[in-house]
Amino acid sequence: MALYGAKKQEVISKFKVHEKDTGSPEVQVAILSKRISELTKHFDANKKDNSSRRGLLKMVSQRRSLLSYLKKTDLNRYMKLIGELGIRK
Repeated sequence: MALYGAKKQEVISKFKVHEKDTGSPEVQVAILSKRISELTKHFDANKKDNSSRRGLLKMVSQRRSLLSYLKKTDLNRYMKLIGELGIRK
């Protein structure tokens, strides 16, 4: 359920902070959010896929820690990001 090619570049280009940005917290959270939404769709059809569910929980935890870091360092960037992604906090 990884993001490849054009989809990943589209997410990066939308959330990048500067021209060569690929690893800022905003980009990482956006990529994780996209992967989480795709896995959620996967679980609608495959309810007993517990090994993938464990990976989903790890991604949610990683996204939560990145969001808490961003909230602690720059509240304006945090508020903008959760507004664009539609994440409720």
